[in-house]
Amino acid sequence: MNSITKSLLQSIKPGQAAWLRSNSTRSGKLCLPKLVLGIETSCDDTGAAVVDDAGNILGEALHCQKEVHLKAGGIIPLVAQQLHRENIEQIVKEALSISGVSVNELAAIATTVKPGLALSLGVGLEYSLKLVNKYKKPFIPIHHMEAHALTIRLTNQVEFPFLVLLLSGGHCILAVAQGVSDFLLLGQSIDIAPGDMLDKVARRLSLSKHPECHSMAGGKAIEHLAQTGNRQHYTFRVPMQQYRNCDFSFSGLQNLVNKVIIQKEKEEGLQEGELLSCVKDIAAAAQHAVAVHIV
Repeated sequence: MNSITKSLLQSIKPGQAAWLRSNSTRSGKLCLPKLVLGIETSCDDTGAAVVDDAGNILGEALHCQKEVHLKAGGIIPLVAQQLHRENIEQIVKEALSISGVSVNELAAIATTVKPGLALSLGVGLEYSLKLVNKYKKPFIPIHHMEAHALTIRLTNQVEFPFLVLLLSGGHCILAVAQGVSDFLLLGQSIDIAPGDMLDKVARRLSLSKHPECHSMAGGKAIEHLAQTGNRQHYTFRVPMQQYRNCDFSFSGLQNLVNKVIIQKEKEEGLQEGELLSCVKDIAAAAQHAVAVHIV
């Protein structure tokens, strides 16, 4: 946990963070809060929602920073932090307004505290704790990868235990969900996440200059071009085939893709930053290798 999150969590009154656990079970029966405000600022989106004890979303609001970061070529933490600060109050008010719920009616306030960008997390946590202290509400700290793992239970009747694969720009985790806040970690990336790798390949290929991809994030651009590319033109060795475990690795695969890009630039007489004629095939081959490794 980062120092910003630690210092803010220390300001929570004793017992507040443990509120969910102590109130989740009474006489062996599940007893969840009636209405909870959830706040999420772990990366580049400012989100809020009001959820009832049946998992129904009564109201939600989201401010996406995608366009700003696309122009910068990636997420800049200080920029993300400022955008969260500018939008969090309005987003929370909007979610409450849509739900028709006032802060006084809430049973608790839940907020992402880890993992994520430290500066972004700090904005959501600081704002949440102001509400917690002002309205005397219990606070529920949320591990957002655990939240992703449990989201399926909001829409489907999935009983514990179940296997869950979490893939993103920052994570690659294989785990068994045994219960709320009870996870058995089977494997994870030992270096970078698949989304991070695909974003870096997209930047190395300068896909933001491609006429079909100028408004797309890196991973999405790779996926779009891969649909019409021929993955068989290039073969990338699937990582960690010699290891009998559930861990992942994507940095070595990224290096292999970069070597092919450099080789093709020399063959075509291009400088770094200029578009190769074979970007679709490289995108298809890279995406295929990532998928095969995960499978």
